[in-house]
Amino acid sequence: MEITTRHTPAYGVARLGLAPGETVRVESGAMMAMSGGVTLESKAEGGMLKSLKRAALGGESFFVSTYTAPSQGGFVDVAARLPGDITSISLAGSGLFISKGSWVANESSLELDTKWGGFKNLFGSEGGFILRASGAGQVVFACYGALEVWTLEAGQHFTVDTGHMVAYDESVSMQIRQAAGGLVQTFKSGEGLVFDFVGPGRVWTQTRNPNELLGWISAAVGGGASSGGPAGALGGLLGRN
Repeated sequence: MEITTRHTPAYGVARLGLAPGETVRVESGAMMAMSGGVTLESKAEGGMLKSLKRAALGGESFFVSTYTAPSQGGFVDVAARLPGDITSISLAGSGLFISKGSWVANESSLELDTKWGGFKNLFGSEGGFILRASGAGQVVFACYGALEVWTLEAGQHFTVDTGHMVAYDESVSMQIRQAAGGLVQTFKSGEGLVFDFVGPGRVWTQTRNPNELLGWISAAVGGGASSGGPAGALGGLLGRN
């Protein structure tokens, strides 16, 4: 599979170039366009229980779409839900952890599963569960805003707000903690929980926080139509529908 990207970093699209008869797994609803002759099959990948686990715990769709190229080959264009960057990386037997909602597609040679990240993840934006891609092949994931990659040397420390984490290599160790000491400091600083990463390996982050967007929308809806500013406008618009 050959992958090219365009319209990055604001509205990234990835083109998945397929050889004759090649298949690719794509997040349900992520397909933007495809060439003639490409066929689509949507099913509960891995069975009912595995699909339910991925949807309920991993934050992805219950169904996975499998696209197959015709005899002359073809392509599938994919895009994420939120505006932002999109990228692809090749795995060679190693594992990659991906935050919920960021996975877009992967080669059929890769295994994608929902893993328990431990209680250290339970209070982060990932919930207690994260997606793990493993095997040999390419995986496509996206983010909200621009994507940055940080390559950590062995023993190098790096701290990321939980809402800005996208993915990290399995070789990287991670712990979660409060950004500031105690609830009072957390309230004053406006910072909640952060991930402490220790290399070696790569960490991918996003320049925008989806949780902050959800908070803004919630405040806007709660403001009502009588409130001024964008919150009141959005609240009034939603209230009429």
